[in-house]
Amino acid sequence: MEKNVSSLPVENDLHIAKHLEPEQLPALIRPLMNLAQSDAEKDMLLLSLLTAAGACMPNLYFRYGIAGKRYYPNLQLFIVGSAACGKGIANLALELVRPVHDQAPLIIPGDSTYPAFYQALARQGGHGYIHESEGSVITDIWRSSTANYNTALRKAAEHEPISRARCKAHSVIEDPQLSMVLTGTFSQYRALVPSIENGYFSRLLTLIVSDVHPFSAGYVQSAEHSRDVLRPAAEHLYRLYEHLFFSEPREFRLTAEQRDRLGHHLQSAYPTLIRLLGEDFHSVILRMAVHIERIAMILSAMRSRMSECYSDAMNKALICSDGDYQIAELIGNKLILHMAQAYQMIKGTEELSLPTVKPLDQKQILLSLLPEEFESKQLIDEAKAQGISRRTAFNWSEEWQELGSIVKIRHGVFRKLLASA
Repeated sequence: MEKNVSSLPVENDLHIAKHLEPEQLPALIRPLMNLAQSDAEKDMLLLSLLTAAGACMPNLYFRYGIAGKRYYPNLQLFIVGSAACGKGIANLALELVRPVHDQAPLIIPGDSTYPAFYQALARQGGHGYIHESEGSVITDIWRSSTANYNTALRKAAEHEPISRARCKAHSVIEDPQLSMVLTGTFSQYRALVPSIENGYFSRLLTLIVSDVHPFSAGYVQSAEHSRDVLRPAAEHLYRLYEHLFFSEPREFRLTAEQRDRLGHHLQSAYPTLIRLLGEDFHSVILRMAVHIERIAMILSAMRSRMSECYSDAMNKALICSDGDYQIAELIGNKLILHMAQAYQMIKGTEELSLPTVKPLDQKQILLSLLPEEFESKQLIDEAKAQGISRRTAFNWSEEWQELGSIVKIRHGVFRKLLASA
């Protein structure tokens, strides 16, 4: 995971997949990632595949919060980018789901009126997957029912009942489990998320793609090659779906150490991000804990058939490996920065194109995440979770010492100075 990419300042590096070695990813999606040619394409493909795979994992859940509410592996993702940024790579995720859909209807067209969407979701027992490569398809058809759709998607993200009342009838989808991948422009994104105050903003994962993808001879390749790579992955996912469908509900759990790490990590990030962005951003930080655990659950389930996964002998819980937790945390760390950009765009501009915003200072965030007294190993571990190389972390620590932000106590041990930290 230690790659030192110097083409851009690390503060501007919002890429995700380049900080992961191929062998770290589950075998199910590893070959598909080779189809992406740029860092931006890899990010779009990775998040789309995780979202699509999560839609095909019934009877799998984790408990969160004091009340122990059940959450399922359903992510909702919007990839925001201009034309020619390579968003089409995300369509591979739709093909990954098709074998499951052919046996048990799952895909719901985005080009659906709200009543048609509701009926399809109800008919499928609350399970659904929406995938649209043009956000305008969604925003145009939904314009007349924006409030209904926004409310339904927000409730589905929390698995809260979605109800529909008419003069002669009333129906409720008790436990919706909806996954969604949308790609589109900033104006299409804003049509779905009109304001920060809208509760859907923090529930919708946002990936900002600012790269304009240059033409490459690799695009003139046989579609048959993509199908050859996709076919075994789709069959693998279908077998996993089938196994889960016919199994009893299975609980996913982080270890005690991972849960402590997640809570401490987000608690440490909270004051810095709120100071940089404002109080309205707090819901993104709070809900990122749920997103990270969902991603960890999807990764763990994809590793193998559920019967072969490491489980607790007493309750058959699926236990997260440290490797999958670390991947999920890294993805969550980068997505917080993407959502910070979306936050700044929505609050600071009325432009319809993708505006340029000042990125957050990852150097400042990293320092805030470290304890008041820390060792070099803690610095390296925290930097790795942020997708920051070992070399860069040590360079930053030298800068902090020169600026008086930290002081060296003894070899390999530092203390933050309260006035500067």
